[in-house]
Amino acid sequence: MSDNPLLKDFNAAPFAEIEPSHFKPAIEVAIAEARAEIEAIAQSDTKPSFENTLEALEYTGLKLERIAGIFFNLNAAETNAEIQSIAQDISPILTKFHNDITLNEALFERIRAIFEQGDTLNLNTEQKTLLEKKYKHFKRNGALLKGGAKEELREIDEQLAKMKLTFGERVLAETNAFELHITEEADLEGLPPGVVEAAAQEASNRNKKGWVFTLNYPSYLPFMKYAKNRDLRKQMYLAFGSKGFKNNDNNNQQLVRDIAHLRHRRAQLLGFENHAHFVLEERMAETPERVMEFLNELLEKAKPAALRELEELRAFAEQKDNLSALEKWDSAYYSEQLKNEKFSLDDEKLKPYFKLENVIEGVFEVSRRLFGLTFKASSEYEVYHPEVQTYEVYDDKGKFVALFYADFHPRPGKRNGAWMTSYRSQYRIAGEEVRPHISNVCNFTRPTPSRPSLLTFNEITTLFHEFGHALHGMLAATRYPSLSGTSVYWDFVELPSQIMENWCYEEEALKLFARNYETGEPLPMEYIDKIKASANFQEGMATLRQVSFGLLDMAWHSKDPSNITDVKAFEEKIFTNTQLLPPTPETCMSTAFSHIFQGGYASGYYSYKWAEVLDADAFAFFKEQGIFNPDVAARFRDNILSKGGTEEPMVLYKRFRGREPRIEALLERAGLI
Repeated sequence: MSDNPLLKDFNAAPFAEIEPSHFKPAIEVAIAEARAEIEAIAQSDTKPSFENTLEALEYTGLKLERIAGIFFNLNAAETNAEIQSIAQDISPILTKFHNDITLNEALFERIRAIFEQGDTLNLNTEQKTLLEKKYKHFKRNGALLKGGAKEELREIDEQLAKMKLTFGERVLAETNAFELHITEEADLEGLPPGVVEAAAQEASNRNKKGWVFTLNYPSYLPFMKYAKNRDLRKQMYLAFGSKGFKNNDNNNQQLVRDIAHLRHRRAQLLGFENHAHFVLEERMAETPERVMEFLNELLEKAKPAALRELEELRAFAEQKDNLSALEKWDSAYYSEQLKNEKFSLDDEKLKPYFKLENVIEGVFEVSRRLFGLTFKASSEYEVYHPEVQTYEVYDDKGKFVALFYADFHPRPGKRNGAWMTSYRSQYRIAGEEVRPHISNVCNFTRPTPSRPSLLTFNEITTLFHEFGHALHGMLAATRYPSLSGTSVYWDFVELPSQIMENWCYEEEALKLFARNYETGEPLPMEYIDKIKASANFQEGMATLRQVSFGLLDMAWHSKDPSNITDVKAFEEKIFTNTQLLPPTPETCMSTAFSHIFQGGYASGYYSYKWAEVLDADAFAFFKEQGIFNPDVAARFRDNILSKGGTEEPMVLYKRFRGREPRIEALLERAGLI
């Protein structure tokens, strides 16, 4: 066992030495060590105190957390059949271990004894928050349950852990199983040269002639936006929309019903009306009723604009191609052409100015001007794939801040989408400052033999978005690991990410990195003006789309799902007020809705729009004072980014802004009022 690299002391993850077979034994050893630490606390003869119970518990299992973090990050970014099999083995083991902690009666009694002492303990703000959150965490995860109810909770949690993994594995398998193989050059009409070249390279990688398009976003999205062949667009759309919905081994229909049912049963077991009530107790929104009120207010504001935009799009398609009935596989294609006609702007004109390496340097420079950070590329650290780049991050005094991993291109072992994750949290222990190891994982356009990776504008905003999450992790400055970085309420966690997107639309920021990859010429001012002018293009339709996802999420989780027998019919009913184009019987949203059935957004998808209210209001403050104003940036860093979950989000926001956020900032920015 001493040869297991995961059980040795290491700074950065020792990827080059790790074999998949190392994970399970390492996790079993780390669990045993953590159990011993926890039992020592629970069975102690000393009188319970904050230091010997809460603080001691906070620093147990740090080795286990690191090993599990490495494993599950690999399972998302560089998985294979062996890793997926191991995930199915270790997930219930980890779930049982975490349940053993929260259902440990002796441990909970010590925590309760401290909690009931209240203000007599003379704790600071962070300590009070830790005490309140730990007590609530135990209570919300079954500490007050008795006998058979505890065992039922254990069984539910273990089942859910495995089901969520299975859901993600099936979606990835469906994504990888499809290819659109084109052999006739005429079928490429409308596609930009870079997209065609990437498809030819994909075909070559698969030992095929012609061109291959996949369901990975850098392949799928440009095909839907530019391919003139309507039948092929339809084929791609139906393949993308039917993931997990086909009559094969990857069908997720029963799985989503089972997940929803188990979540509902779990919530009721813990004394909540439903899963949404359980989740939202720990959110800024607080209740399902308030979430629905928020979503319906957005629906009311966005729908008239969306209907106007749809009518404009229909008229444009009819005028351009005599298309009388617009379908879902037409909207991206005609929207792109309409945007180009209205603003003389499309991604193909912009992409030469957005070479990936330049955009990375741009986001680094923005963070330097705002927060004094410097990023130094390093090859000293081991990585899990040759494409991954590591950077050492320093502050303006030369002090080490974080290690940053960047992984930007799609691969068969990587799930779709973009995310930030952590390989090590920030915290302080015994006077030592432990700095975080943060990663951004994305799926951006690959370089081709003749062109570097040139990003679409949407990919740029995604890069800035995920980098905002990374900043939240990197600039953490808390004492306790469970309160550090992005360990905040789910409807607050998107503020640091979404606010960063705003700099992509600002001339002062664009001038830092937007330059032609061949000539070095800066992005022309007329393009910057067009980017700003087009910022609200079809914003009504985009808002309606996000609202529809939020409503679907709440429908799954705010009522008893036992009566849902037909997933597709259930969806269509929920989408009645938000559906703009005719439904397609072959597709289903829920069966590939990874945010809520695999990730952590169940009863929380609304948080994207909720956080948009915060980010629009917060960025309005930057605009008033200057987008690189050092005082505003310092207030944002010191009151939002560095504080993690040490205080209530609204307290932190008001300290930054001087008042509560106003929804009008979002509605004005979106052009909805």
